[in-house]
Amino acid sequence: GRSGQTLPARPLMSALPPAIFLMGPTAAGKTDLAIELTKVLPCELISVDSALVYRDMDIGTAKPSKALLAQYPHQLIDIIDPSESYSAADFRTDALAAMADITARGNIPLLVGGTMLYYKALQEGLADMPPADAQVRAELEEEAARLGWQALHDQLASVDPISAARIHPNDPQRLTRALEVWRVSGQTMTEHRLKQSAQSADAGASGASQLPYTVANLAIAPANRQVLHERIAQRFTIMLEQGFVDEVVALRSRGDLHPGLPSIRAVGYRQVWDHLDGKLTSAEMQERGIIATRQLAKRQFTWLRSWSDLHWLDSLDSDNLSRALKYLGTVSILS
Repeated sequence: GRSGQTLPARPLMSALPPAIFLMGPTAAGKTDLAIELTKVLPCELISVDSALVYRDMDIGTAKPSKALLAQYPHQLIDIIDPSESYSAADFRTDALAAMADITARGNIPLLVGGTMLYYKALQEGLADMPPADAQVRAELEEEAARLGWQALHDQLASVDPISAARIHPNDPQRLTRALEVWRVSGQTMTEHRLKQSAQSADAGASGASQLPYTVANLAIAPANRQVLHERIAQRFTIMLEQGFVDEVVALRSRGDLHPGLPSIRAVGYRQVWDHLDGKLTSAEMQERGIIATRQLAKRQFTWLRSWSDLHWLDSLDSDNLSRALKYLGTVSILS
């Protein structure tokens, strides 16, 4: 500044590096559009998908092919074994590190996928919940075996009716977690969440953001919901033709996986597992797999409708790349 020249002050928005979120329901064409974008922009891809994190789960997750991933690498695909679990907090940590690396290289992180909880965790941070406690978990499992999950749900309803209304009695994972939080900390999950939203409201008021990026939010889906339903059915049928059942047979043959794990509870996998257990015929498995995928899409739409500053694209439009670029230009992501 000695030479008398002062640099123009940068507007606050552009002081934060850019990032792009490309969201949407399953089978909407997110991957294809993401790849089109990386061909014309200095983007690097980060997968936002709670099923693609697992190795050896390729067909039923509609994982991009090895050839495609070699040409257009995605971070956070194939990072953990199906016997392990991966939380929204794990995702947040990994995604922030990947985004920082991409930004340091002068590129734009392009986050693509449909796991809305992961986007939310990244955008807002997570409630400071107590960590898992093995002993409390074991006690809860034992009580469930003795009294049934409904008894545990009743217990949750008496201490935390709000969480109990949100969590189904036969969702053991979330039920256990809600009771564990209360037993470990003496505070209910609802109290933890309220505390968190109060903190983020304070942060919002002071202008601080949980995510140090200027984010452009894109969503892609067929405007006609019936088209999505047809795509989902068609995709599930193709997965079966590609050997989805054999993929699950291979996972079962390892001997260390069971339907209680998040990996096996992934949409489609649970239904094929039940079929292999003899609980469903092949036709029932196919029907239920398609229904479960449609229900997933419906939940994704519900999340997306509550997302602020979202720019929608119709999967069936032929010029989505130019529409996306035009939008990115207006939100000054592209300097």
